[in-house]
Amino acid sequence: MAPPRKLHINSYGCQMNVYDAQRMVDVLAPEGFVETASVDDADLVILNTCHIREKASEKVYSELGRLRLARDEAAKGGRKMQIAVAGCVAQAEGEEIVRRQPAVDVVVGPQSYHHLPRLLAQAAQAGRALETEFPVADKFGFLPQPRPEAIRARGISAFVTVQEGCDKFCTFCVVPYTRGAEVSRPVAAILDDVARLADNGVRELTLIGQNVNAYHGDGPDGRPWTLGRLLQRLAAVPGIVRLRYSTSHPNDVDDDLIAAHRDLDALMPFVHLPVQSGSDRILAAMNRRHTAADYRRVIDRFRAVRPEIAFSSDFIVGFPGETEADFEATLALVTQIGYAGSYSFKYSPRPGTPAAEMPEMVPAAAMDERLERLQQLIDAQQSAFNKAAIGRTVDVLFERAGRKPGQIVGRTAYLQPAHVFPGHVFPGHVMAPDSIVGQVLPVRIDSLERYSLLGELAAMPPQQHAPPLAATGA
Repeated sequence: MAPPRKLHINSYGCQMNVYDAQRMVDVLAPEGFVETASVDDADLVILNTCHIREKASEKVYSELGRLRLARDEAAKGGRKMQIAVAGCVAQAEGEEIVRRQPAVDVVVGPQSYHHLPRLLAQAAQAGRALETEFPVADKFGFLPQPRPEAIRARGISAFVTVQEGCDKFCTFCVVPYTRGAEVSRPVAAILDDVARLADNGVRELTLIGQNVNAYHGDGPDGRPWTLGRLLQRLAAVPGIVRLRYSTSHPNDVDDDLIAAHRDLDALMPFVHLPVQSGSDRILAAMNRRHTAADYRRVIDRFRAVRPEIAFSSDFIVGFPGETEADFEATLALVTQIGYAGSYSFKYSPRPGTPAAEMPEMVPAAAMDERLERLQQLIDAQQSAFNKAAIGRTVDVLFERAGRKPGQIVGRTAYLQPAHVFPGHVFPGHVMAPDSIVGQVLPVRIDSLERYSLLGELAAMPPQQHAPPLAATGA
């Protein structure tokens, strides 16, 4: 029996890439691959790339240079290492990757990674293999199901892709070119995935897609279902206690989704809703197809049915033509909405997108200064949001043992990390952290350490009472 081959995946960027990396592991497991945390002993290294961040391609080529050296070292020891580039940079760059870095064996786009076994075999024979087309067949129909032990090893939270691609064509974005048009998975296929996850210990689901609330998958009734209707159905799956979704577009927030937030306790009151700018002039140049007032009205609809809901967002600073007045409009929007956290970036052109051809580039110094001001405001809002938890009792879904003895780590409904010492609350009882992993329990928040909440259990876990410690005679 051949020894297992070792696989190392370095995944960049979005939640979709995290999910795709896990599915690559599932695809390659029948081929005898097992994961390793180290490049040094890997037989196959996959860079699962993202094209959203600044200078994404350059970072990939820099990493490939380091991998070429590791490959050369492996060859000196008589071991062959294969290198694959997957994801959105692979889709966008294609043959250019092989031209610039001949050590690469396989280049595969995000819609074709289910073909990895065939491509690796082809590369072993022919020297390299490349596939960056958008296949007609749905890749999900060809992906093997993850093994139960793999699901359990990944923890109690899981991503489930329900939608891919985007039809919005924002002028700064490469997603329509690297991920293709919007495609939604059938409801039955999603339910099958979720039932398997729940049966193997998953308690929290995050439904993901490039434009997840544009979901329109075929339902069992033969009609397209909305994301809100899908969430209603998933909330009834035994074992699933928390539901989330990401990333959304303001224009696709429909009444079904608002109703789901009103009706479903399992649907967390925390929504990532990118706006990118607070200036109507810049939003029009971005082809966002909404105004700042439209965005505020969407926020108001959520808050009307779930007053405790909180939001995060994405912002681009220094989009071509952005003036100080445009930027001030962004600051005004952030001040008015009040975010629990957000991501903000300086604009950087993506080849092939309309914005890359726009004149009136904002000077780098102005971008830096504006980004610093925006991030200071966002950080202040996030800090205030976190501090507001001190002295309150909040529900925490416990995920794993912490680094310190007896400590257990979980997350609140708002994805805030919470660090708890169960034994501090109930002297005379012993509760191993593993005994409450996967449970949602009330925690009294006592303090804050950077972005993490620190607290103690406010009640004993149900049916988890440990016997009192033996008396010491003191």
